[in-house]
Amino acid sequence: MSYVEGLGEKLARDVLAVQAETGDLNLVQEIADVLEASSSTLHEAFMTAVRVYDAEKRARGVLDAKLNAALKAAQSQ
Repeated sequence: MSYVEGLGEKLARDVLAVQAETGDLNLVQEIADVLEASSSTLHEAFMTAVRVYDAEKRARGVLDAKLNAALKAAQSQ
């Protein structure tokens, strides 16, 4: 992982944590706008990390739902 990718990932984690804590759904876009105006490289690393974390969260939601459905089906037999 490059230095810039590491910065983007850490910033993404921090921004997503603050967003979850505050409920500010515009926070990612606000930070992305600041980065886009000052560093396109860091902006891309940040947005990539945000998309990856979001995709992982959605995938885990599907996985958890499948597991819960399987457990319920097994319990009802």
